Amino acid sequence: MNFKFDINDQFFHLEFVEPVNLLSSSVLNGGFRKASHFFNTKVDANFLGERTEFEKPAVTLANIAEANKWRGEAVGMMTAALMASFRRIKLEEQGVWIEVFLTSGISNARRAGDKADYRLMNDDCEKVGTINMIILTNARLSQNSMIECIMMATEAKSACLQDLNVKSPVSGKIATGTGTDSCAIASGSGPKVEYCGKHVLFGELLAKTVYQALKNSLEI
Repeated sequence: MNFKFDINDQFFHLEFVEPVNLLSSSVLNGGFRKASHFFNTKVDANFLGERTEFEKPAVTLANIAEANKWRGEAVGMMTAALMASFRRIKLEEQGVWIEVFLTSGISNARRAGDKADYRLMNDDCEKVGTINMIILTNARLSQNSMIECIMMATEAKSACLQDLNVKSPVSGKIATGTGTDSCAIASGSGPKVEYCGKHVLFGELLAKTVYQALKNSLEI
């Protein structure tokens, strides 16, 4: 997998030389995609509720991609975290590498099962991420393996927050994430990997990479 990377105060951006198979919970072009670009952009948080009207997040992200003339499918996330929180970690074993690109902030830390802020099923909420990450690997993954990677990355994130004793302000219990996290996994065309769980080396490497990236990001 070959790509170009750039970062500034507003966003970090990956441009893939050849489109990659990418699975994400992204606001712009989430789900399974053949992506040429991935980006994670900072937006202003609305802590004091000064703003009551917002452009749709997907529209904002699409406009950013257009303004930068990124051609091909672009997958985009939003975050309220500063780009100063960005961390990039890579681990490799037996010819397989995993690299994580991550930004973080925990101002809206939550524990799974906490009482939700929005009480209607289809309430429009401000979908702005705080712990956002993309995981790249040269391994060739099936779609079900990519889903397992998302699960493993989520567990690693929760383990890191537990070890750092991050609490949810809603329940006072250990947080498992924030209210608006996003995650993406991009598969390569190298060695085939079928299993990504806790019993296999790939899963171990994936969890260690995510854990270390998040720990480094939060300990600034």
